[in-house]
Amino acid sequence: MAVSLQKGQKISLSKEAGGDLTKVKLGLGWDVAGASDKQGGGFLGKLFGGGGGKSIDLDASCIMFDASKQVVDTIWFGQLNSNDGSITHTGDNRTGDGDGDDEVINVDLSRVPANVTSLVFTVNSFTGQTFDSVANAFCRLVNANNNQEVARYNLSAQGSHTAMIMAKVYRHNNEWKMHAIGETAKGRTFHDLMPAVTPHA
Repeated sequence: MAVSLQKGQKISLSKEAGGDLTKVKLGLGWDVAGASDKQGGGFLGKLFGGGGGKSIDLDASCIMFDASKQVVDTIWFGQLNSNDGSITHTGDNRTGDGDGDDEVINVDLSRVPANVTSLVFTVNSFTGQTFDSVANAFCRLVNANNNQEVARYNLSAQGSHTAMIMAKVYRHNNEWKMHAIGETAKGRTFHDLMPAVTPHA
């Protein structure tokens, strides 16, 4: 059973997974507020039809920080791979066709450089609609080795914001932990969020 995180909660990934985690993937799901069930679900970057003809292009990003809270690298739809190869974005999916994960950020924790102390995950409404159009949002961390969900964080996402700082995966005493942040922000890409993201690094 995946642990259900509350805002601000921190967990040990290895303890929740029952052993060392080496490869994980982060996904995000949500429904369009007022849309039919058939248009709900989906993961990162889903472009939703319906809902009065509106569509939303949500994009996920991962920012790598060192101990001085300096940016080491960024992974987003404009750069799908970290320079060191430890993190891969599966690409910007703006149609949401098919079942399952539409966008995924894969992380090989064993390959993350030693100087990187935290990975902060964000989501932005690239098309500019606010999260008032979003319902039942959540992010989840999955053990990529067995596809088991390790942790899930239900986001109270609705509001006039256009972005959210979702969660942080970070090193602490030689193990990886996850911190559910859930802070709202405004911006079309992660670049706009950096003043709000950096304090969480």
